[in-house]
Amino acid sequence: MGGSFLVKYSILAGAVACMMLAPRAQQAVAQDKAPQTVAQQQAIPDAPRPQAEPFNADAIAPGKGTTADDNGDTSSRPDAEAPPSSLPQTAAERAAQGPPPEVPEAGQGPAAFTLHVQTNFVQVPFTVKDNKGREVPGLTWRDVRIYENGLRQQMALFTVDPFPLSVALVIDQSMTYDNMTKVNNALEALQGAFAPYDEIAIFTYNNGPRMQTDFTTAQSARVSAVLERSKSSGREAPMDYTSGPLSQNINTNGGANSYIDPNTNATHGTTLNGTLNVPKEVHTLNDAILAAANHLAKTRPGRRRVVYVISDGKEYGSTASFKEVVKYLQRNKIAVYGTLVGTSSLPVIGFLDHIHLPLTMRDNALKAYADATGGNIDGEFRQKGIEQSFARIIGEVRNQYTVGYYTHEPFIDGKYRSLEVKVMRPNLTVIAKKGYYPTAEDIRPSIVRER
Repeated sequence: MGGSFLVKYSILAGAVACMMLAPRAQQAVAQDKAPQTVAQQQAIPDAPRPQAEPFNADAIAPGKGTTADDNGDTSSRPDAEAPPSSLPQTAAERAAQGPPPEVPEAGQGPAAFTLHVQTNFVQVPFTVKDNKGREVPGLTWRDVRIYENGLRQQMALFTVDPFPLSVALVIDQSMTYDNMTKVNNALEALQGAFAPYDEIAIFTYNNGPRMQTDFTTAQSARVSAVLERSKSSGREAPMDYTSGPLSQNINTNGGANSYIDPNTNATHGTTLNGTLNVPKEVHTLNDAILAAANHLAKTRPGRRRVVYVISDGKEYGSTASFKEVVKYLQRNKIAVYGTLVGTSSLPVIGFLDHIHLPLTMRDNALKAYADATGGNIDGEFRQKGIEQSFARIIGEVRNQYTVGYYTHEPFIDGKYRSLEVKVMRPNLTVIAKKGYYPTAEDIRPSIVRER
């Protein structure tokens, strides 16, 4: 009896001891397995979360795909970076390129160029065309290089925004009757090429320039009335007279025995019989451009200054020389554009008219003016082409690129500085002015405020 009691007591004591040790063992095992359990729980991915907004297919930008956030979620982002379109630059190329210029917001380009004017700030408008003569859009400041006197300059501003135009229109009234008729009929389409914020002054010239109206709003009724008043019949084509009342020589006796009377001959008998006496024509193109530029120089800064000439390009009899007029244009940031009419607009004849012999009339001076000032000309022989050229020329002026930089040359010396604009893309032509002269307006610091 006593032995069995001892056995039962021993079994009961062992059971109690096991019950007391079991929680501690389980706690130790749990502590050993905790890191492994946490790691397994972290490896298990979360279930897909519901979208906060419904799926919008229009929000996906072509070519940008989807991006993943920190939680592994993928969603379409319109502002995601697209794959680069060019090779990455080296450190040396980035250092040579310098810091990026100020690129104003769309529509704020003219304000950036007019509200912050420094004593050494230079702005250069330019046009880029491909090998087919079409304008090239979409260039950025990284595609452009600007050089002054052969040294690369650091761009401070770059914009593609249009500037308001101040245009001095010059109409040639010394053209022949047929060319003048085409121009008269095409003038009605001129006013539609301008914007309401543009301003225009109108000049005509025959034997000397004449201002028909000072600057006024391009869309005003005054411009229409002045254009109608500026129409002219032109002049008759020159004829060669060897005898008769219109000739310089007077032939006596007639027939085979005729001779030139030295007493009435304008050349005092030095002209041989049969020599053609062509009357000299007067085409004061230089004086007309200078008169128009003189009024343009008085316009307020912040506008694109343009002399727009409608002419056959002939120049003879002007008081001002070509070099003097070009220097004045370059000093006052004025570009010459033009619609060339007549035979000079034809490809072969127009090419030959570029050749100027000394002491003779210039058959096409417009081309030289445009090249020197960064402008352009459009040669048209038919009336419809002349009408279309108005919109092309004004559109080309309005859609120019514009870069600005701070020159290191002293503005006070007044010396000529050569300019060159390069675009780092193949098979493109850059149309820009060849250089400039600093003026007193550039020397003094100023803050321009548009009204």
